[in-house]
Amino acid sequence: MEYVYAALILNETGEEINEDNITGVLEAAGVDVEESRVKALVAALEDVDIEDAIETAAAAPAAGAAAGGSADDGASDDDDDEADAADEEDEEDEEDDEEEGDGGEGLGELFG
Repeated sequence: MEYVYAALILNETGEEINEDNITGVLEAAGVDVEESRVKALVAALEDVDIEDAIETAAAAPAAGAAAGGSADDGASDDDDDEADAADEEDEEDEEDDEEEGDGGEGLGELFG
């Protein structure tokens, strides 16, 4: 992710997004730079209008909220359902552990 951040910093400051500049930003931030990742990023961003991409990404959540509620409302309901399911599984696991423990003691009593 830091590679993308470096490209965004360069874009914001009006600098050219090239291998040398991205490497410079990353090294200044103390990142161990992988040349192949830098090359891949520069190639991927070659024909991308970053300002347009940022505007499009910012508009997507707003469009979802206008269509029938905030994105947070839907996510929280799903998260609650997942949390409830996880809690139920944890309770079942605890019950299973208890049952297994009881079974082991019973076997011990059988064999003395």
